Amino acid sequence: MSNELLLRILGYIWSAFGIYWIVAGVKGKSAQTHEPHWYRFLRLSILAVVFLLLFWNRAAVGFLGARFLPEVALVEYLGFALTLIGLTLALWARIHLGQYWSDKVVLKFDHQLVRTGPYAYMRHPIYSGVLLGVLGTALVLGQWRGLLAFIILLINYSIKAKKEEQILSGRFSDQFREHQNLAGFLLPRFRSRD
Repeated sequence: MSNELLLRILGYIWSAFGIYWIVAGVKGKSAQTHEPHWYRFLRLSILAVVFLLLFWNRAAVGFLGARFLPEVALVEYLGFALTLIGLTLALWARIHLGQYWSDKVVLKFDHQLVRTGPYAYMRHPIYSGVLLGVLGTALVLGQWRGLLAFIILLINYSIKAKKEEQILSGRFSDQFREHQNLAGFLLPRFRSRD
């Protein structure tokens, strides 16, 4: 399968993922806290930049269009698999979080700290899954613009996750600190849970 075809298929998969995300976001509990509207606009703009870098050929200007990897089918298939694994992780985490999910940094009414499923091993598995998906897509693309997209999203999600952790720590204090000790930030932590 050619690199171009793999990227086209990934474009369709990411589009389906995005549509599911939007539709699934309609349900859920009402937010008890709020965030500034400009903050959400900024995050959505960053996501747009990330996916333009990955899929818009006009973004391949200068060094951004240069390859950081040789075109090797094995690496491209590995990237494709990583994308699927990452999106599966993000979907599992999103479904597991259920009514407490929000694209905004907020607490829901009657918010519960979810510590099961993928949340037993990492505190931000949705971000981890999407990041893995973007990294996999960058490997298929093989150009510096793909790595730039990953770095931009990593910075964005790290900032967002830290804001979420401040809110959760304020709400769940000792319970959240225990969760921090047992579950990794963006990478899984596998520990004995005695």
